[in-house]
Amino acid sequence: MMVTRLHCLVVTLLHLLHTAGSVNFEVLGPTEPIVAVAGDDIILPCYLKPNISVEDMTVNWLNLDYIDERVYRYQNGRIIQENQIPSYRGRTSLFKEELWRGNTSLKLTRVQGTDEGQYKCFIKSKDWYDDVTIQVLVKAVGSRPMVSIEGHREGGMGLVCQSEGWHPEPDLVWLDSKGVSLSAGPPEKHRDLKGFYTVKQHVIVQETDTNLFICKVLQSRINEEVETEVHIPSEFFDVTTTWRLSFIVLCCLGVITVIGLVLAVYWMHKKGVQVNKLKQDQDKRNKELYHQIGFFRRV
Repeated sequence: MMVTRLHCLVVTLLHLLHTAGSVNFEVLGPTEPIVAVAGDDIILPCYLKPNISVEDMTVNWLNLDYIDERVYRYQNGRIIQENQIPSYRGRTSLFKEELWRGNTSLKLTRVQGTDEGQYKCFIKSKDWYDDVTIQVLVKAVGSRPMVSIEGHREGGMGLVCQSEGWHPEPDLVWLDSKGVSLSAGPPEKHRDLKGFYTVKQHVIVQETDTNLFICKVLQSRINEEVETEVHIPSEFFDVTTTWRLSFIVLCCLGVITVIGLVLAVYWMHKKGVQVNKLKQDQDKRNKELYHQIGFFRRV
């Protein structure tokens, strides 16, 4: 029993000697998600409690979607750029004048869609470490939908609607003038290198009493929606009228082409006549000159 107590006492003393002079700290940050607007600059708060200096510590900012790369790293008084995620280069920084009092907040500039995710602020001293996780949500309202008429399709008139620059991924719906959803083709969605979404969808509409149709793009998480109305004249739905208009246009183009050809032929003919006349005049002058030379030789 005495040996056991003595052993415990020795272990305790060794632990106290090892931790003497070291300071345990806690890493703190926001508990609620940070909502960032695309294109803006944001600050991800992170600090130590107590407010001790981190100038001789290691500060790692991580995006948990990446395993082997870092958002930002500060170690032994300098910035470590090795293994930094390429999309964060030139967009991240610490507040160096605040490091002495434990402020390790990260400034992230020109927020883009790929910045959304969970971030970890990890701080390590020689004898201690701690971290905190922060959720970042990115909000981007895309462009007003652009509607184009594709022409006649089987069963009606083909329309296509497109909007770009969204985050998170949006939904697109086609509505009639009464707000009733129209049956449309499958949505086409694309995400660019910065994480912003483009959505596109085709629809075939039939003639109604108003011929008014609405393309609406919405994102429920950020409570945003934009829409564009398009009115299709009744004449566009009349295939006979459309063909008649097309025939008239083609006839006009044909007439213009024929007139152009006639004028070209006339100009070429006129030019040829002028060239022939000039040639005849030149021949006449040459003959007169020849006779004059012959006359002088006889004299």
